[in-house]
Amino acid sequence: MAFGDVKTPQGLKELNNFLADNSYISGYTPSKADLSVFEALGKAPAADNVNVARWYRHIASFEAAERAAWGGAPLPQLAGGKPTVAAPAKPAAADDDDDVDLFGSDDEEDAEAERIKQERVAAYAAKKSKKPALIAKSSVLLDVKPWDDETDMKEMEKNVRTIEMDGLLWGASKLVPVGYGINKLQIMCVIEDDKVSIDLLQEKIEEFEDFVQSVDIAAFNKI
Repeated sequence: MAFGDVKTPQGLKELNNFLADNSYISGYTPSKADLSVFEALGKAPAADNVNVARWYRHIASFEAAERAAWGGAPLPQLAGGKPTVAAPAKPAAADDDDDVDLFGSDDEEDAEAERIKQERVAAYAAKKSKKPALIAKSSVLLDVKPWDDETDMKEMEKNVRTIEMDGLLWGASKLVPVGYGINKLQIMCVIEDDKVSIDLLQEKIEEFEDFVQSVDIAAFNKI
């Protein structure tokens, strides 16, 4: 990965470049690494950061309980200590007499911190119990192969993205060389399992027969 503090213009630009070839921060499915950057951003980026904007809308489409269930680990610092997310703002300076060490060894303070933690855990559990059942989703990576090296790949992708289905969300894409000057279109999408048939989606893509020779599933992961 090669992006820094996403609160800065430079870090946001580097993140935008990174997401041009990647659907997620780590791997082919959303994880706590995505959640780290999502929370660091705090809000949707400007429209000129098209890749970050697309990724942000996708992550925002998940319920909070769904995001909390993601695996993986929060994004660590990059080599050289360069953080990938903004460091928390430091509190305003105060007199030494007013300083409070929240992680001190004082038994009374420890007990209060534990009580607050347990209250928050209980509140989250109660809120989660009222949530409806999670929607089953899958992350699918498709290989769309053209007829030959003269196929207009940009027009092919444009046609593929015109396919709209309830429960279908298109993600990032890239061209991958397959030999003899021919590239295949590799495109990511997220589907709601109960709404979208992957077989039907493949058939719809293959209907663009002037461009598409075949469609294969390169990766399929439950979210």
